[in-house]
Amino acid sequence: MTLGNRIAWDDTVLPFQLDRPDIRGRIARLDGVLDQVLSQHDYPPLIEQLVAEMALLTALIGQTIKLRWKLSLQVRGDGPARLIATDYYGPTKDGEPAKIRAYASYDAERLDETADPFSQIGSGYFAILIDQGEGMVPYQGITPIAGGSLSSCATTYFAQSEQIPTRFALSYGRSQEPGRPESWRAGGVMIQHMPKASPLAKDAPAPESLLQPEDFLDEEGGENWGRVNILLDTVEDLELIGPSVPTTDLLVRLFHEEEPRVFEAQPVKFGCTCSEEKVRQSLSIYSARDIAHMTTAEGVVTADCQFCGAHYELDPKTLGFEAETAVPDDE
Repeated sequence: MTLGNRIAWDDTVLPFQLDRPDIRGRIARLDGVLDQVLSQHDYPPLIEQLVAEMALLTALIGQTIKLRWKLSLQVRGDGPARLIATDYYGPTKDGEPAKIRAYASYDAERLDETADPFSQIGSGYFAILIDQGEGMVPYQGITPIAGGSLSSCATTYFAQSEQIPTRFALSYGRSQEPGRPESWRAGGVMIQHMPKASPLAKDAPAPESLLQPEDFLDEEGGENWGRVNILLDTVEDLELIGPSVPTTDLLVRLFHEEEPRVFEAQPVKFGCTCSEEKVRQSLSIYSARDIAHMTTAEGVVTADCQFCGAHYELDPKTLGFEAETAVPDDE
């Protein structure tokens, strides 16, 4: 296995493949990205944990998909944590970083800070949305909230919607390193058996029972999947989060007997696509009367981006569909 020159592992996703068991995987480390995502808001610690887990899942899953535009993960529930939403924008050119943003909506008065964060979601659904851009029909897959964690919801999604055995090992939290202020760090491993084309895969039963790896794999494939999962069980939180253990070293430590191959790491950064133009577009469906109701006492229409906190103040005379169709006075 050739590792090449050591790179800066923070804010990267490293793809790899285990040739013997026919399994692919990703190792992600989020450092500055996660700090930027969470610093946009003053979330309670419990909500921060949910956003951190969701952002880490988004980085891992997003890198597995050949994206022309955007992958979105959404969790909606009837509990105090009403919404966790993340977006992953694939790089538009080779060598460019992918971009992640995240947002949470919650009822502060109902939050139980002594409870498990996942329990605060309540009943609802976990959704994965893939939008490949103009001219393409967006894809959406949904699975109920269950399993005790967001990563369990993602595992169930891949079993039910994609019929692919999937496993996540995640760790995240605030870290205090010598000489640096306290900051958020997250790290995780995602493994997946290769899709149906794999010689070790088999036809799966009816969708309602797609929950166990043996539903998808023959005897040899099941044994291989079980062995790799046992190896992944040995991973420790500090190995996942780093930064003292490079991701390539972790890969070798876990799977050196499985003939791992490593590919080029994908850098990730915080990024938001909001703009004044997009705000104007979103308001173009409203009439002048509607715009008047949105206008503040100061005579402006305001809008705030839920993801990055950007604040926009716009002249109401230039907004709405009537403003777009109005004839200038000098014509």
